[in-house]
Amino acid sequence: MFRLKTILFLSFFVTAVFAQDFEVSPVLMSFNANPGEIQTKQINLINHSSKPQRYMLKVSDYEIDKDGTKKPVAAGTTKRSCADWITLNPTLLELNPNQSATIDALMTVPKDGFSSKWCMIMVEVAKEQTTFEADKTLATGVLIVPRIVILVKQSPNSNNNYKASISGLKETTKPDEKTRSFEVLVTNLGDNVIDANVSLALADLQTTKEQKFNPVKVTVYPDGIRIVKLQLPAELSKGKYALAAILDYGHRQPLGGTQMMLEVK
Repeated sequence: MFRLKTILFLSFFVTAVFAQDFEVSPVLMSFNANPGEIQTKQINLINHSSKPQRYMLKVSDYEIDKDGTKKPVAAGTTKRSCADWITLNPTLLELNPNQSATIDALMTVPKDGFSSKWCMIMVEVAKEQTTFEADKTLATGVLIVPRIVILVKQSPNSNNNYKASISGLKETTKPDEKTRSFEVLVTNLGDNVIDANVSLALADLQTTKEQKFNPVKVTVYPDGIRIVKLQLPAELSKGKYALAAILDYGHRQPLGGTQMMLEVK
């Protein structure tokens, strides 16, 4: 018999997250320690349940696919892992109802730690099962563990290597769609995580009139590629257009762009 653990992931991009009557903040920790330095940040944990609860913290790594989905993997198994650099104190604690606690997270960067790294901290209820509960779990094959994930990023303050490109603009509209859909690839060629805005600009080749559309925000990690989905209104006037996808990721870097010809009959 085996036990399948179901992981409960919640939103990564807010300052605090609730799960099964407990709260964790922040859920995104950004360190900027230079090589050889140590930085400390705090994790706040609150037990909102009506009974005492034990909580466990552990460090893991994660991989990111082209759609931005994060998949947890064992600590120390990725090229950009900083799992071995982070120390948590404590890693196991018990809180009474409405009690809060602070956990120290120490980032110790080695002298050769010049690149951006990342990992995740998982905060979960350390639930002890009775014999009956364990037997029931084995019978169903599912154990649901309330868990909140904290994303951890480390990039030296001296690291100014920001570089990205945009390419491969293509239409992906399906027959039943009410809008015209497109995809484009954003590639991070630098050594820092970028938060980019990707937008469409449509120019009528006959009238030279140009329309700009609201940007889509996307986060791309170093060595990573993201597929960005963009849309145009389905009802465009007949004619020939130049459609451009524009990449803006700040940090005083020039805008990137790629384009295609679009004909509406």
